Amino acid sequence: MNRWAIVAYAAMHLVAFLIGPVTICWMTARLAAGQGASAPNAATHAQHDRSGLMSHFVHPHGICESTSVGDATRIWAFAHVFPSAVIGADCNVCDHVLIENDVIIGDRVTVKSGVQLWDGIRLGDDVFVGPNVTFTNDMFPRSKKYPAKFLVTTVADGASLGAGSVILPGISIGRNAMVGAGAVVTKDVPANAVVVGNPARIVGYADTMPVDPVAVADTPLDSSELTGGARLVAMKVASDLRGSLAAVELGTDLPFAPARFFAVFDVPSKDVRGEHAHLRCEQVLVALRGSVTCIVDDGNARAQVVLDRPEVGLYMPAMTWGTQYRYSPDAVLGVFASLPYDADDYIRDYEGFLGEVARHSTFVS
Repeated sequence: MNRWAIVAYAAMHLVAFLIGPVTICWMTARLAAGQGASAPNAATHAQHDRSGLMSHFVHPHGICESTSVGDATRIWAFAHVFPSAVIGADCNVCDHVLIENDVIIGDRVTVKSGVQLWDGIRLGDDVFVGPNVTFTNDMFPRSKKYPAKFLVTTVADGASLGAGSVILPGISIGRNAMVGAGAVVTKDVPANAVVVGNPARIVGYADTMPVDPVAVADTPLDSSELTGGARLVAMKVASDLRGSLAAVELGTDLPFAPARFFAVFDVPSKDVRGEHAHLRCEQVLVALRGSVTCIVDDGNARAQVVLDRPEVGLYMPAMTWGTQYRYSPDAVLGVFASLPYDADDYIRDYEGFLGEVARHSTFVS
């Protein structure tokens, strides 16, 4: 340290006594860079592109070795970004975050303090990672022993991970899903699902509109639309002292002539069924016994309805993403289908469903 640096170092402590620790950070950053007292302010550690315009910000106590960081991203104190990591634009990487090499982060992502993003982590756009969320990437970790390739964990666009949640390796968390604080995620989380607990279980779906079937049980077939053409339909039930009877006239009572009928029963209440759409097949769902919560999703909006009596059916047109969960222990769900079974008619991936919806919209317009 030269004579002027010694003088500056002594002055730093005097100034700290007078006006506080913020100036210590400012002067320490300049001394570490070997700059004199008249050098430009280096405390911001702002990175610049070739045109001289600010690209992203790194705190003086942060380390960013990567050159693949998007505009307006902020990397705060004691964070460490490895050289090959890719971070999108307008992200916020908070204090004490570690980001390894094989990590890809989309735009507008928030990573709160105490998070480690290990090799194999993929975060989509607009993802929120709460404080102390724990990711893993090796099912059988041993010290100094590494797999040929770490498992890839994907968090899709718009998903949120609550504080302290644990994500096992190789998991996919769907678009707009919500993981509750402290949840331990051991299986893939469907798009829009809300999961809590250990192990994490689905307790609801984000941004769904609840519908009360009681108010529409006696309404005409076309007067109770939910979303995307899905609607509740009134079914015929007769009851007297001898019991109850539910009847369907196949040519007139349904929006289509059914080609197939099947029933779903003995479903554990913690499990979810459906999670698919059909390209051509239409369906009507009826709770013959017990209750089932159903979600209908047209790719733009979702609605939720509880089927708990045979007087009310749920009509699902083609290109409707359907989900059924919260089965009561005695639930029996009857399903009328407009077409025979065809494996090629199923869309089982939500991202693929959204792509098909977009293609249909482009074709129609």
